[in-house]
Amino acid sequence: MTNIPQQTLLPFLTFSGTAEEAMGYYVRVLGAKVESIAYFEPGMPGDAGKVMNGLLDFDGAKVMFMDMAAAYPVPPFSWATSLMLNFAEEAAFDKAFAELAAEGAVMMGPEPVNDIRKVAWVTDKYGVTWQIIWV
Repeated sequence: MTNIPQQTLLPFLTFSGTAEEAMGYYVRVLGAKVESIAYFEPGMPGDAGKVMNGLLDFDGAKVMFMDMAAAYPVPPFSWATSLMLNFAEEAAFDKAFAELAAEGAVMMGPEPVNDIRKVAWVTDKYGVTWQIIWV
Protein backbone atom coordinates (compact mmCIF):
# COMPACT_ATOMS: atom_id res chain seq x y z
CA MET A 1 0.00 0.00 0.00
CA THR A 2 1.14 3.53 -0.76
CA ASN A 3 2.66 5.58 2.03
CA ILE A 4 0.50 8.65 2.47
CA PRO A 5 2.61 11.80 2.27
CA GLN A 6 2.55 14.18 5.19
CA GLN A 7 1.35 17.01 2.95
CA THR A 8 -1.20 19.11 4.87
CA LEU A 9 -3.74 19.06 2.05
CA LEU A 10 -3.62 16.10 -0.30
CA PRO A 11 -5.85 16.12 -3.39
CA PHE A 12 -7.39 12.69 -4.04
CA LEU A 13 -8.87 11.96 -7.48
CA THR A 14 -11.24 9.04 -7.96
CA PHE A 15 -11.75 7.58 -11.44
CA SER A 16 -14.07 5.00 -13.00
CA GLY A 17 -11.36 2.62 -14.17
CA THR A 18 -9.01 5.09 -15.89
CA ALA A 19 -6.76 6.15 -13.00
CA GLU A 20 -3.63 4.45 -14.35
CA GLU A 21 -4.24 5.85 -17.83
CA ALA A 22 -4.75 9.34 -16.37
CA MET A 23 -1.59 9.04 -14.29
CA GLY A 24 0.42 8.17 -17.41
CA TYR A 25 -1.16 11.09 -19.23
CA TYR A 26 -0.17 13.52 -16.46
CA VAL A 27 3.37 12.16 -16.48
CA ARG A 28 3.62 12.76 -20.22
CA VAL A 29 1.72 16.05 -20.44
CA LEU A 30 2.44 17.77 -17.13
CA GLY A 31 5.81 16.33 -16.16
CA ALA A 32 4.56 14.55 -13.04
CA LYS A 33 6.48 11.58 -11.66
CA VAL A 34 4.93 8.34 -10.45
CA GLU A 35 5.91 7.95 -6.82
CA SER A 36 3.94 4.77 -6.21
CA ILE A 37 1.08 2.66 -7.49
CA ALA A 38 -0.76 -0.32 -5.99
CA TYR A 39 -3.48 -2.42 -7.57
CA PHE A 40 -6.56 -4.20 -6.28
CA GLU A 41 -5.98 -7.95 -6.17
CA PRO A 42 -8.66 -10.62 -6.47
CA GLY A 43 -10.72 -10.77 -3.29
CA MET A 44 -10.05 -7.15 -2.37
CA PRO A 45 -12.92 -4.63 -2.25
CA GLY A 46 -12.23 -3.22 -5.72
CA ASP A 47 -11.88 -4.36 -9.30
CA ALA A 48 -8.82 -6.61 -9.65
CA GLY A 49 -6.05 -4.97 -11.65
CA LYS A 50 -7.36 -1.45 -11.18
CA VAL A 51 -5.60 1.25 -9.16
CA MET A 52 -6.16 0.89 -5.42
CA ASN A 53 -3.99 3.92 -4.82
CA GLY A 54 -1.46 5.79 -6.87
CA LEU A 55 0.64 8.79 -6.04
CA LEU A 56 1.97 11.36 -8.48
CA ASP A 57 4.52 14.01 -7.61
CA PHE A 58 4.15 17.37 -9.34
CA ASP A 59 7.49 18.93 -8.40
CA GLY A 60 6.93 18.30 -4.70
CA ALA A 61 3.12 18.53 -4.62
CA LYS A 62 1.49 15.11 -4.32
CA VAL A 63 -1.85 13.99 -5.76
CA MET A 64 -3.47 10.62 -4.96
CA PHE A 65 -5.38 8.54 -7.52
CA MET A 66 -7.69 5.54 -7.31
CA ASP A 67 -10.27 3.60 -9.31
CA MET A 68 -13.68 3.10 -7.74
CA ALA A 69 -15.18 -0.37 -8.19
CA ALA A 70 -17.43 -0.51 -11.26
CA ALA A 71 -20.38 -1.36 -8.98
CA TYR A 72 -20.15 2.14 -7.48
CA PRO A 73 -20.55 4.88 -10.09
CA VAL A 74 -18.20 7.81 -9.65
CA PRO A 75 -19.74 11.27 -10.05
CA PRO A 76 -18.05 13.28 -12.78
CA PHE A 77 -15.39 15.81 -11.92
CA SER A 78 -16.56 19.42 -11.97
CA TRP A 79 -14.79 22.60 -13.01
CA ALA A 80 -15.89 23.98 -9.62
CA THR A 81 -12.79 22.26 -8.25
CA SER A 82 -9.49 22.68 -10.05
CA LEU A 83 -5.82 21.94 -9.55
CA MET A 84 -3.44 24.86 -10.02
CA LEU A 85 -0.03 24.10 -11.48
CA ASN A 86 2.79 26.63 -11.87
CA PHE A 87 5.36 26.43 -14.64
CA ALA A 88 8.77 28.10 -14.49
CA GLU A 89 9.29 27.92 -18.26
CA GLU A 90 7.06 29.17 -21.05
CA ALA A 91 7.77 26.17 -23.30
CA ALA A 92 6.56 23.74 -20.61
CA PHE A 93 3.43 25.85 -20.06
CA ASP A 94 2.71 25.98 -23.81
CA LYS A 95 3.17 22.21 -24.18
CA ALA A 96 0.89 21.48 -21.22
CA PHE A 97 -1.77 23.87 -22.51
CA ALA A 98 -1.70 22.41 -26.03
CA GLU A 99 -1.95 18.83 -24.75
CA LEU A 100 -4.68 19.51 -22.19
CA ALA A 101 -6.71 21.60 -24.65
CA ALA A 102 -6.38 19.10 -27.54
CA GLU A 103 -8.91 16.66 -26.07
CA GLY A 104 -10.34 18.87 -23.34
CA ALA A 105 -12.19 22.15 -23.03
CA VAL A 106 -10.57 25.57 -22.68
CA MET A 107 -12.38 27.78 -20.23
CA MET A 108 -9.89 30.66 -20.24
CA GLY A 109 -6.63 31.74 -21.81
CA PRO A 110 -3.88 31.51 -22.12
CA GLU A 111 -3.63 35.17 -21.26
CA PRO A 112 -1.78 37.47 -18.88
CA VAL A 113 -3.47 38.27 -15.58
CA ASN A 114 -2.04 41.01 -13.35
CA ASP A 115 1.64 40.10 -12.75
CA ILE A 116 1.29 36.57 -14.18
CA ARG A 117 2.63 36.17 -17.71
CA LYS A 118 0.17 33.43 -18.77
CA VAL A 119 -2.84 31.79 -17.18
CA ALA A 120 -5.12 29.13 -18.63
CA TRP A 121 -8.08 27.24 -17.20
CA VAL A 122 -8.60 23.91 -18.95
CA THR A 123 -10.70 20.82 -18.29
CA ASP A 124 -8.80 17.79 -19.61
CA LYS A 125 -10.11 14.68 -21.34
CA TYR A 126 -10.68 12.98 -17.96
CA GLY A 127 -12.83 15.85 -16.69
CA VAL A 128 -10.18 17.19 -14.28
CA THR A 129 -9.89 20.98 -14.38
CA TRP A 130 -6.45 22.60 -14.28
CA GLN A 131 -5.45 26.20 -13.78
CA ILE A 132 -1.99 26.35 -15.33
CA ILE A 133 0.24 29.35 -14.77
CA TRP A 134 3.53 30.61 -16.16
CA VAL A 135 4.78 33.09 -13.58
